[in-house]
Amino acid sequence: MASLAPPSPDTSRRNLRTGAFAFAGALAMLGLGYASVPLYRLFCQVTGFGGTTMNATESDAVRAAAAATGQKISIRFDATTAMGMPWTFRPAQATDTVTIGERDIATYIARNDSDQPITGVASFNVEPEQAGKYFNKIQCFCFTEQTLQPGQEVTMPVLYFVDPAALDDPNMQGVEQITLSYTFHRAEDPVNPAPERNN
Repeated sequence: MASLAPPSPDTSRRNLRTGAFAFAGALAMLGLGYASVPLYRLFCQVTGFGGTTMNATESDAVRAAAAATGQKISIRFDATTAMGMPWTFRPAQATDTVTIGERDIATYIARNDSDQPITGVASFNVEPEQAGKYFNKIQCFCFTEQTLQPGQEVTMPVLYFVDPAALDDPNMQGVEQITLSYTFHRAEDPVNPAPERNN
């Protein structure tokens, strides 16, 4: 029976190089996994891509209120939790009719249903996608870690307005309702283990 020849030095070097590249790729993917929430947050704040909302200041809100024409739009609030997140999470109110350009407030309620402290962080988006750049948040709990003790329930506000510029956008014609959706995920590495209230 013929025996197998030992691998040549060139083959061994190629195998080592391939193994090193695979290991580096695995480390890079692991790093991206941990950085995904901060990177998503930055991307959303800069672009408003894919139905993500825009951050606004008080002066933006004043400017929008001055341009308000009294036209109304329906806002629907949606809340979900990621798989393995033992929280109950829901909007206090399913829908609201707001005046475009005027500030309004929505509240979401989260409760830790487990027997241990859990830290969560929320991601969000807006539908339809073209409405994302007109839905402005002045205050929001999104991307801020929230630690809830066993059985603890908190109410979290979102202060927002719809920019009157939406009325001049042909892509917004026929849009009668905007949906604001939040999903709570378990935070992998809590920054602050103390309970946090509204942010």
